[in-house]
Amino acid sequence: MPEVLSYHRNVSVRLIMDTPQTVFFFGKPGSGKGTQAKLLAEKTGWPMYGSGDQFRAIAAEDTPAGRRTCLEMDQGLLSPPWFAQYLFLKVLFSIPRDQSVIFDGFNRKIEEAELIFSAAEFLERPFVVININVSDEEVHARLDDRKAVSGRPDDHSVSTRLEEYETYTANALDVFRKGGVVIDVDGSKPKEDIARDIEKALRLA
Repeated sequence: MPEVLSYHRNVSVRLIMDTPQTVFFFGKPGSGKGTQAKLLAEKTGWPMYGSGDQFRAIAAEDTPAGRRTCLEMDQGLLSPPWFAQYLFLKVLFSIPRDQSVIFDGFNRKIEEAELIFSAAEFLERPFVVININVSDEEVHARLDDRKAVSGRPDDHSVSTRLEEYETYTANALDVFRKGGVVIDVDGSKPKEDIARDIEKALRLA
């Protein structure tokens, strides 16, 4: 594991009391991480950047990258690490030093997690990962309900998305845990209760 992990193990607790804050949301598909990221953005006024929104925008383009992105998203597959890394760094480097920020979905593979540590150390910008815990059964129930109204093709690939989570994203979460930056939140509660738990964890309530 890179040396940057020990750096963040020392600073992660201090982050809770410091500003600006850099918050990453993490969880299984259908865990509600996007909803909670938006609720936190509404509560704080901090800008929020979601990888899913950016990938969907690219998938809508009539370009080679757009067509390939569309195909992989329809199949419920994760993007190559370098793609998410490019989008993440593009956003991160544009943020003023004193600006708090929320990220959703830029941390789903080991390479992406390690890049986040490295980039955060380079910019001297500590961060925290909010991990929203839900069961696989809850994921299936939620996405079965959502796919009827969402119009998102990837909602029809629940099993594939969960397999991708176990193969890649669970390992990325281990990287963050070893770095001491993870805050676990019970995602089975009503969304308002989850939002309050997150605010308490971040010392905002």
